[in-house]
Amino acid sequence: MPSITATALRERMERDLPGVAVATRPRVVEAESKPKAKGKHAAERPDFLATNDTVVVADRLRDAAIYLRDACGYTYLSDIAVVDYLDDGLFEIVYRFYHLDDGDALVIKVRVPRDAPNVPSLTPIWPGADFHEREAFDLFGIVFEGHPSLIRIYMWDEFEGYPMRRDFPKQGDKYIDE
Repeated sequence: MPSITATALRERMERDLPGVAVATRPRVVEAESKPKAKGKHAAERPDFLATNDTVVVADRLRDAAIYLRDACGYTYLSDIAVVDYLDDGLFEIVYRFYHLDDGDALVIKVRVPRDAPNVPSLTPIWPGADFHEREAFDLFGIVFEGHPSLIRIYMWDEFEGYPMRRDFPKQGDKYIDE
């Protein structure tokens, strides 16, 4: 199967898996002559949440991933990354899939609130997701429901907090000598 674009994937999922994809604003490439926004006010901030990738409902992540594998032929889950949108109160979990016959990647994203970051685990479907999910749990506090062994992978068991969160204290905490 030839590679498909992010737009085509979103359209196919909306047709074949109703209710899986979330409506998002498309990312618009701005002209270089336009001055860049400054400050943290929403009106002045770039729209980081606008995306051309497919954003799926967290509860339907497994359905979307199985669809990518079985219907589209994207059998290789390369990596899982987390983006912390502190000002917007959410985490974005980014999954990158590859088709082994065609090198182009497809990305699906899941957005969850920072105060309840629960996502279904893909480890039962892709065993290779194991360490990626444990890393996201250890560093950001993302809970992957159904993961067979969701324990810390980098930090020691007694470590408190999640060091890659944008609101984690960088100085003066009990792990840094003063």
